[in-house]
Amino acid sequence: MKLFHSGTSPFVRKVSIALRESGLLDKVEHISVAVSPFAPGDDVPAQNPLGKVPCMVLDDGTPLYDSRVICRYLDDLAPTANLYPKGEALWAALTLEATADGIMDAAVSMAYEQRTRPEDKVFDGWLDAQWLKIDRTMSVLESKWMPALNGTPNLPVLSIAAALQYIDMRHDERNWRGSHPVLAAWLADIADRPSLAETVPG
Repeated sequence: MKLFHSGTSPFVRKVSIALRESGLLDKVEHISVAVSPFAPGDDVPAQNPLGKVPCMVLDDGTPLYDSRVICRYLDDLAPTANLYPKGEALWAALTLEATADGIMDAAVSMAYEQRTRPEDKVFDGWLDAQWLKIDRTMSVLESKWMPALNGTPNLPVLSIAAALQYIDMRHDERNWRGSHPVLAAWLADIADRPSLAETVPG
C-alpha cells in the first residue's frame, strides 16, 4: 500500500497514528507530496480528484481517501488493534471522531486564511467564526466527553489529541488552555502515548 501525505496535515497525522496503533506501519510506503488548494500537483489528483491528502492506494490500485475511510480500512485489516469499538459504542466513537475532524477543519481553514491571503486581505471575521466553533467544541468536550476521553484510547480519542496539538502548532496565540484547563490536563496526560509522541508535527 502507498500513502500520499504531507507533513503538517492533521488528517494525515490521524492515519499515521492509526498505522502505529494497528501495527501496520511497515506495510505502507509513505510518499511525501506538497499540496495546497492552489497547487495540488499531479500525483494526488490522479488518485483523489479532490486533490487532498491523506490518500492511500491499495496494492490492487484502488484509491481510498478521507482520513475516516482510511482509518476504518486499517481497523478492518487489523481488527485486534481495536481502533474503534464494536456494537452500540461505535456510534458515539464515530461522533467523537467527527468532532475531532470538525476541529481540524476549522483550524486548517484558519491557517489557510492566514497563510495564503495577502496580509491586508485576511478576513478577521472569518478567523473569529472558525475559532468560535473550536472554542465551543472544546467546552462541549469538557462538559460531556471526558468519560470517553479518559476511557479506552481508541482512534477517535487519539484524534481529539491530534486536533488539539494541531491548534498548538498553528494557533498557539489563542491560548486555548487558559479557557479549557480540563482538556489541557487531559492532553498533557495522553501526549506521551507512542503513537502521538512519534507523530508530533514539527
